[in-house]
Amino acid sequence: MRDFLPADKARRERVLAVIRERYRAHGFDEIETPVMEEYGRLHAGVGGDNEKLAYNILRRGLDAEAIRAAADDPAALTDLGLRYDLTVPLARFYASHRGELPTVFHAIQIAPVWRAERPQKGRYRQFMQCDIDIIGDASARAEAELAVATLDTLDALGLDGGGIRINDRRLLDWMLEHFGFAADTRPGVLITIDKLDKIGPEGVAAELRERGADAAAVDAFEAFLRRPQTLEYRPFGEGQIRKALPEGAPDDVVAHLVGIGEAVAAARPEGDGPGGVPLVFDPFLVRGMGYYTGTIFELAHPSVGYSLGGGGRYDGMIGRFLGQDVPAVGFSIGFERIVDLVEQGVDDAVEAIVLVHDKDVPVSELAAHKARLIAAGARVRLETRTKNLKGLLERASADGYTAFATVSAGQAELETKPLG
Repeated sequence: MRDFLPADKARRERVLAVIRERYRAHGFDEIETPVMEEYGRLHAGVGGDNEKLAYNILRRGLDAEAIRAAADDPAALTDLGLRYDLTVPLARFYASHRGELPTVFHAIQIAPVWRAERPQKGRYRQFMQCDIDIIGDASARAEAELAVATLDTLDALGLDGGGIRINDRRLLDWMLEHFGFAADTRPGVLITIDKLDKIGPEGVAAELRERGADAAAVDAFEAFLRRPQTLEYRPFGEGQIRKALPEGAPDDVVAHLVGIGEAVAAARPEGDGPGGVPLVFDPFLVRGMGYYTGTIFELAHPSVGYSLGGGGRYDGMIGRFLGQDVPAVGFSIGFERIVDLVEQGVDDAVEAIVLVHDKDVPVSELAAHKARLIAAGARVRLETRTKNLKGLLERASADGYTAFATVSAGQAELETKPLG
């Protein structure tokens, strides 16, 4: 959990303002949910490993004897927890307010979440998530809207050239069944497959055998990974998808992915590369959240080797709270990763002026000077002149100020000069 100095905080807010503006331009409306949710919701078996990282809150009023009696049962000790993502709270929110919301609801959530991570570069115990979700639309239009809004936001931040890796959990399950993996072993198999880009086909096959997976299924899967392949380029579409899968992939799932690609291509006619669509089908994209039921995706950018966000369809989650299933799909931008990539130039055009005044300038004169500049649209800070004027101005520049003026007692007009 981190502190942010003024310059860092200002930069984060500028990036958040761009994200909010782009999301709203695409028809999404912002909501807010409490930082805490009920323990049972946060530990309902849908959050994957994130549930193990949740910060739980001790029940009020427990005495020492009650704590000792419940020491081995976290559910008896705690009744609330800090949210570890924004999807579980959204599902609860929608179930609570469905009657007040449109049939197809486009939601923005931008807020901090908490996980008991081991702190390291890029991993924090408190971090910001920027989510957009569409609830109530089972068609490919929903995924396409999310993809286009996300890519548009990346462009607006000066990170054009991004793309999205896409897959479907139904295809993953079908593929594992095709190779012969038993249904009860598939969650563990997917954990290993998710390491394919790190340990390669040999490593994946070896780990599956170590886990005790069916030998014939592992052999069939390894043979598929090692199959001869031609190197011709195929743009996103049915040809690319079917070429990357065993024969016989479900037509309805393939058609859903193709529909997403067609909609994204129509929304971004300028194209992104030879294929014109900034989507790449990845049959081994897994994503670990247990609530995904269909399409899954990750945001990529050529400047970095890691994903900048991701999401997927979670049609079964809201039904846990509402009693009936409602289609839902979401996409989250990795704000903490993106903010480090955005150039300082992402800023507003407001002039920021430091008024460096002598000690004997009356407060009334300073107030009048400051008020006139603010009324003209500037941002203004008052600083008493020091012996080290250079150091004072350098600090102001680091804080985002662009100009300064010196003020003496009785001075009627101010002359501003650029900083730097």
